[in-house]
Amino acid sequence: MTKALLELRDVSKTYAGGGLLSRRHVAAVSGVSFSLQAEQPEVFAIIGESGSGKSSLARMVLGLSAPSQGTILFRGQDVTALRSRRDRLAFMRQVQPILQNPFEAFNPLTRVDRYLYATARNLAGASDQAAAEAAADGALQQVGLSLAELRGRFPHELSGGQLQRAAIARALIPRPALLVADEPVSMIDASLRMTIVNLFRDLRERLRVSIIYITHDLATAYTISDRIVIMRHGEIVESGNAREVLAHPQHPYSIQLKESVLSIEGAWNKETALVSSGNREGSRL
Repeated sequence: MTKALLELRDVSKTYAGGGLLSRRHVAAVSGVSFSLQAEQPEVFAIIGESGSGKSSLARMVLGLSAPSQGTILFRGQDVTALRSRRDRLAFMRQVQPILQNPFEAFNPLTRVDRYLYATARNLAGASDQAAAEAAADGALQQVGLSLAELRGRFPHELSGGQLQRAAIARALIPRPALLVADEPVSMIDASLRMTIVNLFRDLRERLRVSIIYITHDLATAYTISDRIVIMRHGEIVESGNAREVLAHPQHPYSIQLKESVLSIEGAWNKETALVSSGNREGSRL
């Protein structure tokens, strides 16, 4: 039987609240379970408002925070049991993050290409500068950029869209099986947002990489996701096929989320209309 790519079993995360001497605990995530299959790459959306627990869940999937209860398995191996540097590096090659704000992902005083070279050496085994440059350029080509465009440039010299594409390229260098994208378009201009979102769907198809897409934006989730879970106060309240759940939500909270936008279809049409103008500004992206 083929192991799941990722499996969460009854995962919970609690934090101490109310100060150092308080015995009160706050549940950020409560009893979350889901799995992603290795043989079928997908875009799996985790939807929720601020405070729903989705970012806490992302940190646990990335191995940056241990669950208070439950188990997280990647290819059958417990993520919290990765103790040695070798095991951690092997995991990092397979599971890569994409952060919310691309301008926080890069030091403003460091050239962007330096980050790409470092990732190529540390995670992709590039043995020299030529190999590092080849790996960086190959990843950049996957997101519609090139090393020639980025070479020697600092983060402030790039647009938000270009910088987020560079961040995605950096994550692709070690050829991961899973990308964890936490609100990856919330800091990008609306006219360019859907272009980045559609890139994730394209990467799933071309590179056979699974993507956990964490968002509060129902319109983008509706557009690119295969499956979704909707979280509220740390719990999954609804899950299933993305189009079915968002078109016909059953849980009162899911219905409330849908009603908070004029129309999922209308929002999607509005966003896709913006893609056309965004594509006309492709030189800025």
